[in-house]
Amino acid sequence: MINTVIFDMDGLLVDSEPLWGIAMREVFATVGVTLSSELTHKTTGLRTREVVSYWHSYFKWEGKSTEQVTNEIIDSVTDKIIAEGKAMEGLSYILEFFKAKGFKMGLASSSPLRLIEAVLAHLHIREKFQAVYSAEFEDYGKPHPAVYLACAKALNSDPLDCIAFEDSVTGMTAAKAARMTTVVVPEPHNRHDPRYALANMQLDSLLDFNDQRLSLLMQH
Repeated sequence: MINTVIFDMDGLLVDSEPLWGIAMREVFATVGVTLSSELTHKTTGLRTREVVSYWHSYFKWEGKSTEQVTNEIIDSVTDKIIAEGKAMEGLSYILEFFKAKGFKMGLASSSPLRLIEAVLAHLHIREKFQAVYSAEFEDYGKPHPAVYLACAKALNSDPLDCIAFEDSVTGMTAAKAARMTTVVVPEPHNRHDPRYALANMQLDSLLDFNDQRLSLLMQH
């Protein structure tokens, strides 16, 4: 029986993907690396250190360690989100929807825990979640299902009883690998990616989810 919902964070609950892009381009510029927005999209959904090591193996910069670059990006994006990060359309609606249904609620993000906690405090939604998990503490990040499985376990929920909400192909793949019913809410420019066919449901906005769509998912 589906009784649990687990949310991704970046690009789903908070409009942070553009801020990640700006932070990455600014910090990478300090080591002489120019990343276009097309290139930053290549690594959407990965953990920050995986993104940094991916580009380091490609550009092989010197002067700053990958660890230093990683920390600078996280610090920068945290500052940007606290200064100007906005809730995604339908954030309070979707949290209230599932709370009213008595669902257990969790968060499973690729972002480092300190950034997650900063975002949840900024949006005043920390108390909505009974479990908050970061892939930074798992051996593998998304698209590996580890962070979703850890979050479900903390909620004492069977993965088969969970709905996962995601915005990226990487995250959707992780949730499906965890055997969760998966809803995707992609960014407008990504909506026509054929890979989203793997999801159980695709929406344009969190506001599009309702009782009817929930009962459709329950029948899967």
